[in-house]
Amino acid sequence: MSNLGVISEASYLSTGNTPQYRRIMRIFFEEYEKAHYQLCKEDVLERLREYPGYEDYSVEQLKVDLNMLVEWKNLTPIQDPRRVYTIEDYKNKQYQYSMSEYAVEIERLTVRLENLFVEGGTLSSSYILRIEEALLREQQLDALSLKEVNEWWSNLQEDFKRLNQNYQDYLREFYSEKAEKILKSVEFILHKDRFIAYLKEFVRELQVNAARIEGYLQVISGEREEKLLEKVVRSELEVPHPLSEKQEEPREESIRRNVRGKWEVLRAWFVSTEGRPSVCSRVLDITDEIIRKIIQNAALIVQLQNWGISRKDDYQKFLSLFLDCEDVDEAHRLSAHVFGIQQIRHYKVNDSRSTDSIHSSVYEEEPSEYMLKPRTRSYRPRVDRTGFENKTLQKLAQRQDFLAQAERDRQMVMRYIRNGKLAVADIDEIVPAFLRETLLRWISAANLSDSRRGRTEYGQEYTLLRREGTCTLRCEDGDLTLPDYVFVFEEEKHGSGPCTDGTLLDQ
Repeated sequence: MSNLGVISEASYLSTGNTPQYRRIMRIFFEEYEKAHYQLCKEDVLERLREYPGYEDYSVEQLKVDLNMLVEWKNLTPIQDPRRVYTIEDYKNKQYQYSMSEYAVEIERLTVRLENLFVEGGTLSSSYILRIEEALLREQQLDALSLKEVNEWWSNLQEDFKRLNQNYQDYLREFYSEKAEKILKSVEFILHKDRFIAYLKEFVRELQVNAARIEGYLQVISGEREEKLLEKVVRSELEVPHPLSEKQEEPREESIRRNVRGKWEVLRAWFVSTEGRPSVCSRVLDITDEIIRKIIQNAALIVQLQNWGISRKDDYQKFLSLFLDCEDVDEAHRLSAHVFGIQQIRHYKVNDSRSTDSIHSSVYEEEPSEYMLKPRTRSYRPRVDRTGFENKTLQKLAQRQDFLAQAERDRQMVMRYIRNGKLAVADIDEIVPAFLRETLLRWISAANLSDSRRGRTEYGQEYTLLRREGTCTLRCEDGDLTLPDYVFVFEEEKHGSGPCTDGTLLDQ
C-alpha cells in the first residue's frame, strides 16, 4: 500500500501541452521498439518535423519539452562526451535520452487503448489445449534444467494470460451500451446464427478440455505442488536483473509471492472449491446467458414486426383459395404453402395399421377413434363392473416353463465345476450370455465381502481366489477379458454340495 502515491510519469497525458509531449514520447517508444534505446535531441527534432504542424518546431522548444519530461521521470538524460568538440559544447552538456521503465509501460498502454476496439477478443480453445499440454509435462520438470523450467512457466502463464484477456475482451462487448443497441436491431437477426454457433462451439470445447485440466490440477498433491513452485522460484532467481542485485532477499520473497499468486489464480480458474465456483463455470454461465439474450432479442424483434398488422385480407384470400381447390391433394399443397409444418402435432399411438407400407399416407387409411381424457385433478374415469377371467392354467404353464429353464441353466453352470472348483480360464468353449452374467454376479457378491466369500442361488458357498494374469471368456455376444478368477466351493455345506460330475447332493 506504500506505493499508492502520485505517478508523476503519467503527468504528460493530461497537461496543456499534452499533444507535444505525447508526440515526443511516441517517437521515443517507436525507436525503443526498434532497439534504439538512446536518442539525442537532434534525432528527435528530425523525426518530429516529419509530422504536420511541427515544421517550425525549434530546438529551444524541444529542450523545454525534454526537460519537463525529464522532470516527470519519463526520460533519463545521459551525458554524451563523444559529441563534445569544444569547451562551449561541454558546458552546454550534450545529452542522450532514454525512456524509463514506467514510460515504456505507459506508452504501451496508450497504444493498446488506441487499438482496443480494432483488435478485440476471441473465444479460441487453442490456449486451453496448450495449457493442458503444459500441465501434462509437469511430471517431467524434475529432469529439466532451471532454464527449461523457466521457459515452461513463462509459456504457461502467457497462454493463461491470453486466454483470460481474450474471453474477457470478447464477452465484454456484449455488455456495452453500443452492443445492447446492436443486439436489438433488425439487422442483427441476419447474423445471430453465426454468433450462436461460435459461442456454442466455445462452450463445447471449454466443457471438455477444462474438465481434463481440472482433473490434472486436482491430482497434484500439496507436497508435489510446493516442490514444483519452489523450482519455478529458483528458475526465476537464475535470471539476473541489474536493478535488483543489491536487494536479493526482498526480490526472492517478491518472486515467491508472485509465483504462488499466479498458481493460485490458475487453479481457481479451473478448479471449484467449497462455496466458490471456478471462473470456468462462471464463463460458461455468462456464455449461456448471452446465447439466451440473443435468441430472446431475435424473437422479440420478430414479434414487434408482426404486431399491428391486420391479416383479415390475407385470411379472406386464403379461404377463397381453399374453396377453389378441385380435390384434397391440391388443398394439401396449398396448406403446406400457407401454414408450413410449424403447427403440426405428431401423435404416436400403439395400434395396428391397415398396411405396413412406409409410403402410405394417413389420409389413405381408415380413421381411428381415441378417447381423450381431460387434464383436471377432479376427473375420475368411469369404472365398468365386469367379471374377470380365470388364468390359473396359463400361470401354471408359465411357472413350469420358468422352472424348466432354470434347471437347464443350473445344469450348464454345474457342468464347469470340477473337483469343487470352477476356473474361468478353463472354460474353452463359447458360452451363452446368462453364464457370463451368473459368473459376474458371483464375482461381485464375493468382492463385497471382506472374506471374499459368497453364496450362489443354488445354495452353495464358495471362496473367490484370484490368480496372476487375465483370461478371456468367449461368449455368444462377444469376448470378455477379466482377471483369472477361481471359485472354490465348500462341499457338504448346509445339506448340499457339488460333485465332480456337476450334480447336487441333497441330504
